[in-house]
Amino acid sequence: MNELGENNQSLKDEYDVVVIGGGQAGLSLGFYLRRSGLSYVILDAQEKAGGAWLHGWNSLKLFSPAQWSSLPGWMFPGRPDRYPTRDEVISYLEQYEDRYKLPIVRHVKVSAVRRKNEIIELETTAGNLTAKAVISATGSWQKPFIPSNPGQEDFSGVQIHSADYRSPEQFAGQTVLIIGEGNSGAQIMAEVSLFAEAVWVTLEEPQFLPDNVDGRVLFDAASEKYRALTQETNANPAKSGDLLGKIVMVEPVRQARDRNALKSRRPFQRFTRTGVVWEDGTETSVDAVIWCTGFKPALEHLRPLGIIKENGRVETIGTHSTKEPKLWLVGYGNWTGFASATLIGVGRSARATVQEISDAFAKEAKMTA
Repeated sequence: MNELGENNQSLKDEYDVVVIGGGQAGLSLGFYLRRSGLSYVILDAQEKAGGAWLHGWNSLKLFSPAQWSSLPGWMFPGRPDRYPTRDEVISYLEQYEDRYKLPIVRHVKVSAVRRKNEIIELETTAGNLTAKAVISATGSWQKPFIPSNPGQEDFSGVQIHSADYRSPEQFAGQTVLIIGEGNSGAQIMAEVSLFAEAVWVTLEEPQFLPDNVDGRVLFDAASEKYRALTQETNANPAKSGDLLGKIVMVEPVRQARDRNALKSRRPFQRFTRTGVVWEDGTETSVDAVIWCTGFKPALEHLRPLGIIKENGRVETIGTHSTKEPKLWLVGYGNWTGFASATLIGVGRSARATVQEISDAFAKEAKMTA
């Protein structure tokens, strides 16, 4: 018998399925696993429910209305046309977990996943356990990406990633570079510029969506592109061309635009000890840099399997690893299922994954009968 998890739920030595990660992907998988008849557990390194949302900045809001931001089985509570806050999403995930009585063991970190004959062995902070199938659903927030720049190590100011950013007040009165042209860069720029001399650094001039376009419209556009790429005959790829990759005009970003605070500069040439040098040779003294430059998949626990590619990903067909037949991956982005890193999209990948695993168990049982 293994040790107790943080929530005093004991771990067995063996399961049919172990899910690694208790965020939105892990919860969606739990929703379908609970009806599969398989024994399973969800291991979560966090101390409480919420997954990556626990680490979002204080003012973070969804891009999509509540009615388009639900996990399988239960609609996001409250007024359907509002844009939920980070704290509301965390509360929803906590209630979702309780609603379906999902077997989540918290504060348990999986450090290694290994093949052991015909089963998978997991090394965790609560002891070792085995599984006949493993689903990795750790997401990417644990692995923020910061690109390398000349002179970066000599810069004496503060450097943080958006994963560690919480609120703009800490930068009051300072000169701050916001680096990154995506939605996180735009939203952080919008609020930091209220308190500091903020300079937005982007590779290209940012492109903004019309004010009435939200996450639901983007999901529909992305769906059209996905159907076109998978050769579905009713798809119209041109429908998505003018929308994807542009910044959603959530309220703080609209307000920043209206006060002319969304101007950007192209990348600087190098860091100095006290700031940066731009391409034209001019220098700017800088107190802090906030990197809004994305994330990489958090897959270090899978390294003992020898299946992680140079780009940090695992080769899959759908969500199923091509090199390790007892491993599935859910929630890391389109390479593990269309829109699987979103609340609205992850349910599709979770359902298909659990069905595939159930079919594999049924096939194995039939062969050994």
